[in-house]
Amino acid sequence: MTPGSELTQRTSTEVARQSARAAGAGPRWSRRRGVVAVFAALAAAGMAGGALAPLGSSLAVAQEKPAEVVSLWAASRGDAQALPNAAQPDAAVALDRSGFTVYVTPKPTPTPTPTPTPEGESDGAGAAPSASVRYSGGGSSTEWLTAAGIPESDWGYVDYIVSRESGWNPNATNASSGACGLVQAYPCSKVPGSGYNPVDNLQWANGYAVGRYGSWAAAHAFWTSNHWW
Repeated sequence: MTPGSELTQRTSTEVARQSARAAGAGPRWSRRRGVVAVFAALAAAGMAGGALAPLGSSLAVAQEKPAEVVSLWAASRGDAQALPNAAQPDAAVALDRSGFTVYVTPKPTPTPTPTPTPEGESDGAGAAPSASVRYSGGGSSTEWLTAAGIPESDWGYVDYIVSRESGWNPNATNASSGACGLVQAYPCSKVPGSGYNPVDNLQWANGYAVGRYGSWAAAHAFWTSNHWW
């Protein structure tokens, strides 16, 4: 066993040592913390400097270059100028028109409106009929009178009038009035059939003489007095 005095002495010595160690350890720990704090501060300063360096340069450039104020009118004007430039290419574009066909609808041909002919007249009134209807059948005055159905007792009156009107020429035509045929029927178109056919002409004249004057004798008397009938 250790005497109580030794325990007391050791204990006091150890306590003193421990106190000395504790006293020496305090400054040593505080110095280490200070070094760590310095390095941490330097690292933080470096990181802050790296992060703020671009911002600083941007601010410097912004301070050197004056701020440009862009109005709404200036922006719209720039857009308006850009649109024509984009719509107009540098080189003209040649269009190929060979594949297109243009069809123009023709105007309808107007239908001619017929001119109404006054009653009692025809289109051939006052004009000589065409040469295609001229008579070329031959025959004699006696044959024509017989074919027309005129009584032989009236042939003398008929011969007198026809000789002075046409000279028994079936194709005789009045150049001014257009009267035609043996008895110069006017207008020529009134004669049924053809005014240049001697039989048709005499048949019409027979009806005209009887209907207008009552007989061939009365028609003859009118002609001798007036030189027309």
